Amino acid sequence: MADLKELRVEIDKIDEELVKLFVRRMEISEEVAEYKRENDLPILNKSREREVLDLAASRSGKYEQYTYQLFNNLMELSKARQQELYPKPGKVLDVINAAKANMKDVFPKTGLVACQGVEGANSQAACDKLLPRGHIVYVKTFEAVFEAVSSGLCTFGVLPIENSSNGTVRGVYDLIQQKNFHIVRALTLPIRHELLAKKGAKLSDIKEIYSHEQALGQCSNYLSSLEGVKLVPCANTAVAAKMVQESGRSDIAAISSHDCAELYGLSVIAEKIQNADNNFTRFICIAKDPVVYAGANRINVMFVCDNRPGALKSVLTRVAASGVNMTKLESCPQLGKTYDFVFFMELDASVYEQGIPEMLSELESMCSQFTFLGTYTVD
Repeated sequence: MADLKELRVEIDKIDEELVKLFVRRMEISEEVAEYKRENDLPILNKSREREVLDLAASRSGKYEQYTYQLFNNLMELSKARQQELYPKPGKVLDVINAAKANMKDVFPKTGLVACQGVEGANSQAACDKLLPRGHIVYVKTFEAVFEAVSSGLCTFGVLPIENSSNGTVRGVYDLIQQKNFHIVRALTLPIRHELLAKKGAKLSDIKEIYSHEQALGQCSNYLSSLEGVKLVPCANTAVAAKMVQESGRSDIAAISSHDCAELYGLSVIAEKIQNADNNFTRFICIAKDPVVYAGANRINVMFVCDNRPGALKSVLTRVAASGVNMTKLESCPQLGKTYDFVFFMELDASVYEQGIPEMLSELESMCSQFTFLGTYTVD
């Protein structure tokens, strides 16, 4: 048997030939794309793909499954190049062009902004960081935030979308599927939870603890150590602190922030009770119309794949072919459907980068549903 050095020399020679053949294949693929454009033919020809895959697999013996994957990837790259040369018109390009036409040099420091909860909420802290001179309009529900922006009552809305230790805020994701809006900014905020009660109360007195369900989940380790204490979800961590302050009871507590302890005159009876010290929540800032603010380097889309094997892989291969880093991919059940899922994807890219709008347009053509949610900077 040849030694490792000799084997690698042989592989290098083969790779050199493979590169030449691959380049030639892509050049011919470009000619095919030109023919399709001139004759108004679709880029995707599923019967031709199956024919090529079956033939390649049948010629490869024990390497059949590997050959199948190789040629499948080759055709995905070929389609990516064809679509880049001759993008198919679609809604997503219209939205991106509208956002570009609405480009602003600087993200504003002021404006009417809708936020769920009351004074002291984490959403309020996010609003203050995103729009430090903004005027906050407090509403009772996440849906009301969307409605305030949609109606024109507020220019912006701020919503929590995910937490580093307790996952996504499902209610917001469900609303994203239903509402028309655009993400224009995002913020990652460190979250520190404390157990607050009336002045003079002791931990041994507490029978009920109130907070938002996300906060309860983020403090699950600490809460599991408490015996005989009832956990009561409520609308907001600040709402929970306010309820304790107004209740007149010394046997209830709230999981909230240190700021809320000062704001509502409560005592801290347990500090830093979150599961992890690096506990962060991502907030999004939404607007009614598509707009690009200078420096926007993230793209967020929502899509539904066809219910067939390899559909999601085709989407991800197309993204990879563009050299784009995918920073997030999450699935949620599609509203109103039992076994179908909607995907939320965040890309580390700009709509001004060459080929990115065309890539998004192709993804739109590949998916049964596709929505461009916005382009933004994460603070």
